[in-house]
Amino acid sequence: MKTKMLTIAMAVFSLLACKQETMKPQQGYIGPSDIQVQDGRMSPEVLLSLGRLSDPQLSPDGKTILYGVSYTSIADNRSVRNLFTLPAEGGEKTQLTMDGKSLSNARWAPDGASIYFLQGGQVWKAPYKNGRLGKREQVTDIPKGVDEFALSPDGSQLLYVSSVRSAVERPADTDPLLSKADAYATEDLMYRHWDHWVEEISHSFIATLGNGVIREGLDILGGPDVLFQLPNGPFGGIENLCWSPDGRYIAYSCKKKTGKEYAFSTDTEIYIFCPLTGETTEVTLGGGYDTVPVWSPDGSKLSWLSMERDGYEADKVRLMVADVIYEPEGEGQTGNPAIGNILDLTAEFAYNADGPVWAADSKSLYFNSLVEGVQCIFNVIADEETAFFRLTSPNLWFDFGSPFAVLQDGTLLTTYCSMDFPTEMVSVNDNSIQQISFENAHILDQLDGHETEARYIETSDGGQMLTWVLYPPQFDRTKEYPAIEICLGGPQGTLSQGWSYRWNYCLMAHQGFVVVLPNRHGTTAFGQPWCEQISGDYIGLNMEDYLAAGRMIKAEPYVGKLAACGASYGGYSVYYLAGIHGDLYDCFIAHAGIFNEEHMYMTTEEMWFPNWDNGGLEEYAYTEGETGPRGDGKTFGGILQGGSPWSNLPKAVRHYANSPHKLVQNWHTPILCIHGGSDFRVPYDEGMAAFNAAQMMGVPSKLIVFPGENHWILQPQNALYWHRSYFEWLNRWMRVN
Repeated sequence: MKTKMLTIAMAVFSLLACKQETMKPQQGYIGPSDIQVQDGRMSPEVLLSLGRLSDPQLSPDGKTILYGVSYTSIADNRSVRNLFTLPAEGGEKTQLTMDGKSLSNARWAPDGASIYFLQGGQVWKAPYKNGRLGKREQVTDIPKGVDEFALSPDGSQLLYVSSVRSAVERPADTDPLLSKADAYATEDLMYRHWDHWVEEISHSFIATLGNGVIREGLDILGGPDVLFQLPNGPFGGIENLCWSPDGRYIAYSCKKKTGKEYAFSTDTEIYIFCPLTGETTEVTLGGGYDTVPVWSPDGSKLSWLSMERDGYEADKVRLMVADVIYEPEGEGQTGNPAIGNILDLTAEFAYNADGPVWAADSKSLYFNSLVEGVQCIFNVIADEETAFFRLTSPNLWFDFGSPFAVLQDGTLLTTYCSMDFPTEMVSVNDNSIQQISFENAHILDQLDGHETEARYIETSDGGQMLTWVLYPPQFDRTKEYPAIEICLGGPQGTLSQGWSYRWNYCLMAHQGFVVVLPNRHGTTAFGQPWCEQISGDYIGLNMEDYLAAGRMIKAEPYVGKLAACGASYGGYSVYYLAGIHGDLYDCFIAHAGIFNEEHMYMTTEEMWFPNWDNGGLEEYAYTEGETGPRGDGKTFGGILQGGSPWSNLPKAVRHYANSPHKLVQNWHTPILCIHGGSDFRVPYDEGMAAFNAAQMMGVPSKLIVFPGENHWILQPQNALYWHRSYFEWLNRWMRVN
């Protein structure tokens, strides 16, 4: 059993000071908050006042970090992101911009003499000298705007992401006179995704810099009629495209499928594209996700992340590396390089790899990984399968990001956070860490400390479940406190030391609750067998884990009433526990939860997910040329629907027979159902149906729908209302008085 008190690196005032020279704020500018904390306790208002540091970039000379910070105005119901710099060794930050519209994707020019950034959907450039930005110059004027970009190594070319039309039709597409008609028409799947109707899809383009404003570029996929996405939606970004060090090639990840094939598959591949010749070469063949290609600095190797199995989004994430074999130099050299000697560097590594970064000598890579409840940094030799080294101690209860720079002395510049504080920049060297940014120290220093504990609970199959427990400030074991048990979403994921602006456990503890975070079966930081157990078994060991954690904390003399709260699959867990818990829990909160699994299968869009997780697959293949059903009730277009409600696989039959909606007759505990009206991943009528069922059963219940929000609640005032409603419900049913 371990315990830790909240400790946040302290900074002298000079570190918090910010050079602003003679800059004046533009209309709409939002700056850092001067909020005063009451009674040393975090509140939703304090949470939303914190600056959000992101996207640090080291200058070419290794001396200066460029990064962004977003500040929020609750009154204006919006956030604005501006740019800052900081010496690489830490010190006084300098504010570069005070704009009323957000700047993002800021990148140094290769010579460090200028900075490129996105604003208003276009790329801009400004000279950088003596810590200040000069006059801005518009670089692009792309009709559909720019989402992200990356400069070529020599700064002569721009790789950018924009969009083209999809196959989804609007009435005006067939008749211009119907411009005011509002409808979507499709003849295939993937017509909507997460929070939007798929009217447009991402494509990536290349253009030459220095010849005036860029209005169009070379489409890497070949043109607007190619309906593949690059990068893949909804969360893939520019990290899935990478320039070769000589700027001659681009490696990228793409799922070259559409419609039903896209909806049922996770088969993305790595490709190499040559802008000069237009040639594209496929590097990987088959399997699941292949993502984030990264060239070694000397161009001799290519690394990427890979999952072995198609259709399974929680397969082990491997770090692959291969030799890049170039044609002999000489006249007529036109072909793309080949790939050979593919090696899984993490074959003997039990956990998932993420965020690969090459060392300057091209001999090793850095990556991060969630290991036993914390996110750590590792180094691995590029030509060996077992030579990986942990660079951050398991005793450091922080989630470290992937390094954004490696200094000449081996020091890593990266980010870290914990349940106690949001993202800050930090240097790591020989397992020692030094915080170099202090964005929120002026607010966090006003908060009382609290205790975090790591407990291990024996599971019914003989395992050990890491369970974080957070206690309120000034915790007194002789008093009684209400407790919250968090049901994790995913279902694969980890309750680590990560910071969240939506489900913030520090905030919950500061509101007077004991917070219990069980890493039940299905979480990803404890090896692949532990993670994989939940697939096809949503109602088994992981539910026993929740009940075990609930009984553990409720047996403590300082715990009175207990709530179970969760989102997405965590919401599913809440709905299911409501039907089986007896009297263990005193109230429930479900956000974006799955209630009716049969209905969910028919209305969600990423079909690979329920297809695998709801029952698993005995076989998984596409049959070329098949366009319709075989008539066997199992396949469509050659896709075996192993997790469908009509599947006869035993796991699928059991799964749907135990959908939470079939246990409503056992509901008797107050429940709050929250949902976003634009949530297409778990459609909002899942929450509505759960509320309606609770009402008809006479169970105290409340429904909150945010019409314009998706799977998450993002608008500041909506977020504040969400937090206030969350705690109001808990206080109503759990306070002793």
